[in-house]
Amino acid sequence: MSSSDQPQSLYAAREPIFPKRVKGPFRNLKWIIMVVTLGIYYLTPWIRWDRGPSLPDQAVLIDLANRRFFFFWIEIWPHEFYFVAGLLIMAGLGLFLFTSALGRVWCGYACPQTVWTDLFVHVERWVEGDRNAQLRLLKAPWTARKARLRITKWTIWLLIAVATGGAWVFYFTDAPTLLVDLFTLNAHPVAYTTIAILTATTFVFGGFMREQICNYMCPWPRIQAAMMDEDTITVAYRDWRGEPRGKHRKGADADQLGDCIDCMACVNVCPAGIDIRDGQQMECITCALCIDACDDIMAKIGKPRGLIDYMALTDETNERAGNPPKSVWRHIFRPRTIIYTVLWSAIGIALVVLLFIRSEIDITVEPVRSPTFVTLSDGSIRNAYDLRLRNMANEDRVFEITLTSEADLALDLEGAEGDRVTVPADSTQQLRAYVTAEPGDPAAEADRTDFRFWVEDAISDIRAYQDTVFDGTGE
Repeated sequence: MSSSDQPQSLYAAREPIFPKRVKGPFRNLKWIIMVVTLGIYYLTPWIRWDRGPSLPDQAVLIDLANRRFFFFWIEIWPHEFYFVAGLLIMAGLGLFLFTSALGRVWCGYACPQTVWTDLFVHVERWVEGDRNAQLRLLKAPWTARKARLRITKWTIWLLIAVATGGAWVFYFTDAPTLLVDLFTLNAHPVAYTTIAILTATTFVFGGFMREQICNYMCPWPRIQAAMMDEDTITVAYRDWRGEPRGKHRKGADADQLGDCIDCMACVNVCPAGIDIRDGQQMECITCALCIDACDDIMAKIGKPRGLIDYMALTDETNERAGNPPKSVWRHIFRPRTIIYTVLWSAIGIALVVLLFIRSEIDITVEPVRSPTFVTLSDGSIRNAYDLRLRNMANEDRVFEITLTSEADLALDLEGAEGDRVTVPADSTQQLRAYVTAEPGDPAAEADRTDFRFWVEDAISDIRAYQDTVFDGTGE
């Protein structure tokens, strides 16, 4: 079989991308965001917050064992999962808002894949040199020097990856205690397994796969178009100003050339390895490093900056017609972004209001349905209920349990003295309650009778309730 008859392979090996070092305002912004985000991620578990003797003193803690989430002075209980759901909805709306206004600004500056890849790229550049040196090293045969450089780079990457995985598990238990347990080999196997998985993924994703994660594994590049329109500001090339491009500026036809000198600076600094001059592309994460590179070249050759810039499609139409572009604020504040902002703000305000009006006590009632009722020796009908009392205060509280109903129902609490129960600070307590209807009472003979359990804090007079039903004989 000839080579032309061989089936065509659909697989193409990844071509390594070595972005060139660049300086400029957008590169500085990426530096600031990298330092801030990595600082928050690595340092937050070590911040202490005094909540009293009965609560953990870690400022941010996801306490899976007790099913609670601590964030500084805020404590989220399992029944308050709507706070987490609200934050997730706000995160989604925020992503829609920023994408609609500024394109893939999240991908270019704050996405964890971008931040860690950027960090790994800087380590690689620090060890092996800038772009040209890295390309020469890639093509060079294996020598002691090449092995030393690669091992040094991979070792630093591995240390960063281990720190990344380790920092993550510190969010789920007391960080100082876990750190000692990890080094003394006394930590739970789940901790070591989690660190190993996150170490491997960070090492591979940030060191070797890089832009492939964005291009092939992340769904956002494929759905971002639904969030963008002709007024979305994104990184673009002013081809009407730059074309036709050419390197020779002293020839007879030099005045026919555009401002682009085809220096490839914008391509060499791109972490995705694309040419922004080819137009909008799925691979572009709008990191704006090409803007810094192009502006630097334009300054050197005495041309106006902004050949590559943040702009919208409507700006192209206006500039081609000789009109000035819209202001940035007119691009940003338009019906779509205003709707996203209103929804995002409404959810945020609602969560804040709910946070401040929530009660420190709560009661959950679960009727015991096996059996639904019991007939006592004197003919009374009795129902059983499991009550869960929740004390979210930082001190022990005495709760008074009562019920209200149109029927004449009697309440008896198992294991309690009268109608009062002491619930320890920041905890829940479960007890069995019996509700009885006397013989001949309408509730005893009815199929279902509505009534309400009340719990009241004897100190603060705060009350909470839950409605339930009493099952009679139905005769």
